[in-house]
Amino acid sequence: MTQQPFSRPGAVDLSGLSGGPAAPGAGAGGAAGGAPGGIAGGSAYAVPIDEQNLQTVLESSMTAPVLLVFFSRSRMPESGQLADDVETLSREFEGRFLAGLVDIDATPQIAQAMQIPSVPLVVVVLDGRPMPLLQSVVPIEELRDALTQVLQQLTAQGVTGRHTPRATAAPDAEGEEGPDPRYAPAYDALQAGDVDTAIAEFQKLVDANPADTEAASGLAMAAILRRTQGVDLNAARAAAAAAPDDVDAQTMVADLDMLGGHVEDAFGRLVELVRRTAGDDRDRVRQHLLDLFAAVGNDDPRVLRGRQNLASALF
Repeated sequence: MTQQPFSRPGAVDLSGLSGGPAAPGAGAGGAAGGAPGGIAGGSAYAVPIDEQNLQTVLESSMTAPVLLVFFSRSRMPESGQLADDVETLSREFEGRFLAGLVDIDATPQIAQAMQIPSVPLVVVVLDGRPMPLLQSVVPIEELRDALTQVLQQLTAQGVTGRHTPRATAAPDAEGEEGPDPRYAPAYDALQAGDVDTAIAEFQKLVDANPADTEAASGLAMAAILRRTQGVDLNAARAAAAAAPDDVDAQTMVADLDMLGGHVEDAFGRLVELVRRTAGDDRDRVRQHLLDLFAAVGNDDPRVLRGRQNLASALF
């Protein structure tokens, strides 16, 4: 796994923590389950971290990303709110990441061992490798956007695993269960690099229920993956720079920007191309941009802004 564009400076070295012996009772089963049983607190996809379960939680990053959130309600109450927000979002994302909540007041030995410079600190761990995500308090909307971008990048690279709900978590008021198994064949195909099969599986779901937004988003993202297979990024950018009104060249770079997490750049490029084109070319660009909107999701604030900009460019 290569370093991702969302990484920020100041990484905390967790490598020494993921290679040691597992805590008593920890093992591969903990990775599949998201967290060991019997841990007090937390929710379906959030785990309070202590010395006993840290190793198992880190091992679970081999299945899907783990977000370690370091906070202190006594020293910085706002960092506690950030931890609460991450826990809330862990339920919204339904297992796309597991939140590991590290109260440095309750577990000072972990903070000392990891040399945490300050709180708050949010670190993404994938395959045991840490990548710093956030070192300040942000509103939950901004946090949601950042996590959406991270997970889109990982999905584009075939990282589509999910944590299963913790067995100790109580069902919510609606009695919701774990991730919908209908999506498993498509996501499994993506993880295996079989883009054509993923597209076919997502298409089945969309045909069965055109209102299925997750299937529509998955289908659109898989289509981007297929269009960009084997494309050289530098060559594509050079071609687009040399032909600013070439629809194929510009839409290809927009697709590559999407895979790189530069969502607003992709939208902006195509909105400006809509302004400069007419007729069939303009229709092609507009439709391509709508497909990119679908890949991100219609409720995303960037899509809402993109639609407003597209309307302005069209009318």
